[in-house]
Formats: sequence, C-alpha cells, structure tokens
Amino acid sequence: MTVPTQQITPQGDRSRRGRTGRARSRVAGSKEGRRAAYAMVAPAVVLLVLFLIVPVLLAFGLSFTNARLISPNPPRFVGMDNFLRAFTSDPTFIRSLINTFLFAAVIVPVQAGLGLVMAILVNQRLRGVTWFRVIFFIPVVTSIVVVSILWRFMYQGDGLINSMIDTITFGAFQGTAWLSNTNTALGAIIVLSIWQAVGFHMIIWLSGLQTIPEELYEAARMDGANGWQQFKDVTWPGLRSTMVFVLVTITIAALGLFVQIDVMTQGGPRDSTTTLVFHAVRQGYRQQETGYGAAISLIFFVLVLIVALIQRYLTREKD
Repeated sequence: MTVPTQQITPQGDRSRRGRTGRARSRVAGSKEGRRAAYAMVAPAVVLLVLFLIVPVLLAFGLSFTNARLISPNPPRFVGMDNFLRAFTSDPTFIRSLINTFLFAAVIVPVQAGLGLVMAILVNQRLRGVTWFRVIFFIPVVTSIVVVSILWRFMYQGDGLINSMIDTITFGAFQGTAWLSNTNTALGAIIVLSIWQAVGFHMIIWLSGLQTIPEELYEAARMDGANGWQQFKDVTWPGLRSTMVFVLVTITIAALGLFVQIDVMTQGGPRDSTTTLVFHAVRQGYRQQETGYGAAISLIFFVLVLIVALIQRYLTREKD
C-alpha cells in the first residue's frame, strides 16, 4: 500500500517563503533595535563607570593604605588601621558623625513637612498664587555658595538678623554672633538649609497633589468628610510614592552636608558644625591624608546605604 505524498503547490511555497522572510526581518529588526539601545545606553554607562564605579573602587583600595596626597613614599597597606583610628582615636570624627545625624534628624521631618504645607497652600485656586510659587522656588535656583555667603553676613553680630531681632523686641534681645557660638552655629545652618531647599520639595509635593483625582475629594465631601478627614483618607494615601521620593532625597542631601559648612564655618567653632563629608575632604585633601580620608568616605557610604535601606523598609508597601 503506497502512502500518498503531500504536494506543495506554488501558492503554498510562496506562503512559506513569505513567513520565513518575515521571521528573518523580525530577527534583523530585533538585532538592530538592541544595537541602537546599546548605543544610547553606552554614554551613560561610560560616565557611571568613570565617575562613580572607578572612584568607589579607588576609595575602597586607598582606605586600607597610608597613602598621602603628596609624598615621596609609596602607599603601604595598613589593614583596618584607618577605620580603628576613626572610631577610637579621632574625636573630630565622632563629633562629625553626631553633627551629621543631628542635622539629618531635624532637616528630614521639618523640611518634608514644611514643603507639604506650602504645597497644599499654593495648590489652592487663588489669584496670584503663581507668584508665591515663584517666590518660594527662587532660593532653589540660586547657587548655594552665594546663599551661604549672604547668610554668613546676615548671621554676624551686626548683621541683618540681629538688627531685625533688636527692632522687633525693642532692644530687649540683642542677638548673638550666630556662627561663632557653639550653641547656635549648627542651628543657624539648619535654618539656612531648610529655607534654601524647601521650595524644591514643595514643587515635588505639588506635582503629587495634582495627580490625585478631584472626584475622590468630591466623594469624600459627599460623605461629610471635613478638611482633616479628606487629607487623612484621600490626600495622604495618594501621596505615598511622592513621600518616599521626598524622604529619600532629603535624607541623602542632609547626610551629604558640605557646602554650607565649607563656606560659613569651616567646621567651627570647636568642631561644632563639622560633618562627615567635610571631615573626609579636610583630611583627604587639606591634611593630605588620602588613605584616611578615603576610609571616612567609605564609612559615610556604608552609613548612607544603611539609612536608605532602613528608610525603604519603613516606607514599603504593606499587604
């Protein structure tokens, strides 16, 4: 018994060749798409490697040596000596650690909360509210170096702030040289930092507020919810992702405090305003102890990573 063979008609052969051609075209297009994607990503990857990965690896290697910025002697491996020195025999490091976390502990909640309040205020449909948005945002686009120099003059004993205090209190309170007093220097820098950056986070909160549908507020009002209940049940849940972003950005910026210290106080008086980043720069470049400065930078990196992970855990989506 013979099995009939399947005949392939010219039309079926053309259809098969057409499907094969389309498959090859899709493969070729996919390869071209991948090459184009790699080409677009390559500049960013190169910059990240050159200015992030390589410096981190160099800092990691230098932190275990006694390398100096200018020295005729080659670096020598010292193991954990730099890290032991930081925590056991460098009181300035301990003070800078305390100042850094104290600064962050005040800045993060105050700046986030004040930015949210300002965002809610300027989100109202009132005449002239655009001008208030611009006024609040002006300090953000102004150079922090310029702002620090201006506030340094304002904080002087005969500066604008003390003159205003003297006028408002009718001479009952004379003020002080804010940046020269160990009790007020860090607080003065905290006030400056909040004033300079709160407008940026106001804009972020504002963008989050504008993504919340108005229908949710109408439904809440129909249910008899007052202003606080609307904020608690509608506004705050709708701002969760925005809240996470704001807290992370403020925390990282607060822990990396440097410019204000460098311009206004140089860590003084008596190390009352020195921070981890400022201490690392001072030791690594001004004191030319590159190895020790790298060790402080590595400690700072680990601390920021731990804080970011804890913050991410506390603000995670809960089932």
